[in-house]
Amino acid sequence: MNLSVGIVGLPNVGKSTLFNALLKKQQALAANYPFATIEPNTGIVPVPDERLTRLAEITKVEEGMDELPPIKNALIEFVDIAGLVKGASEGEGLGNKFLSHIREVKVIAHVVRVFEDSNVIKEGAVDPKSDYETIRYELILSDMQTLDNINEKSLKLDKVKSSAVDKLKAVLSGGKSVASANLTDEEYESIRELNLLSQKQEIIVLNVTEDDYNEAKIKEVISTYANLLEFDESQFVVISAQIESELASLTPDEQKEYLKELGVEKSGLERLINKAYEKLGLISYLTCGEIEVKAWTIKKGSNAVEAAGEIHTDFMKRFIKAEVVSYNDFVEYNGWKGARDKGRARMEGRDYIMHDGDVVEFKIGR
Repeated sequence: MNLSVGIVGLPNVGKSTLFNALLKKQQALAANYPFATIEPNTGIVPVPDERLTRLAEITKVEEGMDELPPIKNALIEFVDIAGLVKGASEGEGLGNKFLSHIREVKVIAHVVRVFEDSNVIKEGAVDPKSDYETIRYELILSDMQTLDNINEKSLKLDKVKSSAVDKLKAVLSGGKSVASANLTDEEYESIRELNLLSQKQEIIVLNVTEDDYNEAKIKEVISTYANLLEFDESQFVVISAQIESELASLTPDEQKEYLKELGVEKSGLERLINKAYEKLGLISYLTCGEIEVKAWTIKKGSNAVEAAGEIHTDFMKRFIKAEVVSYNDFVEYNGWKGARDKGRARMEGRDYIMHDGDVVEFKIGR
């Protein structure tokens, strides 16, 4: 499952500080994932999941191992879309290059700075609302150009696509996103290959100071900017890029202690990853054994065969059954043996719909 988030925003809103914190996490990850090819503007980091540590502890005891088995988190890719400025859709600030990067990601994270700092010069905007609208406007302009470049003859031969394009041009010219066009399923499929930027799922990331980074303040900030930008509160994540930078250099135990002192349960990065999962309708199922304990990312609603295919495509062809235990039952009964003895392990067929936290062992034929 390719989960990629493009970090966008005007210069000096905190993107680079946040991305550098991600790179520190990436460096710690490199030893466990030597296969990852990492470009300068791309960071690949693990999805936080405390369940994996508990599964590893149970597996160690159940399998009589001397050490914990390796833990493999699901991975998320962050792409730093730097240099996006007003006029990007016309090539300003290397705009064409960076807009092409946005086209490749699954989710767009708009970073907006919501505090004043006399030591930081902002470019092109004076407040969070206009910051967001500047970026959004460039994405819409880029989409308008994409639609204008469609061959007229091809549209005459495809009435469905022609109807979709007309609807899209109408809403985009009014400053609204693709979602406002009310396309039919058939029309949507006809323009899917265009990969329009304003069609992508988005998260608005509010970058606050350390003083505003506690649970009470976070709720207050989200409420304020949800009203200001006229979006549902579910669109927002609050981070402190500076705190993320500091957390990246600490051990996991030190990170927990620091966050506890700040009065927050999760880091901004964890909030962002969870929100990306939510936006894309993703869940994780878990596997465990002597070789490794691992989280696998799948679409919510995926069946057992599709889930098996995330491990290897051959598993889909040779699928027999899936032995499934909920995470809570697996922990309560201390592993596979206890769960089986208590009748909590179930044999499920290919059409079984997977749930988040399912612990699974696939039965595969030869």
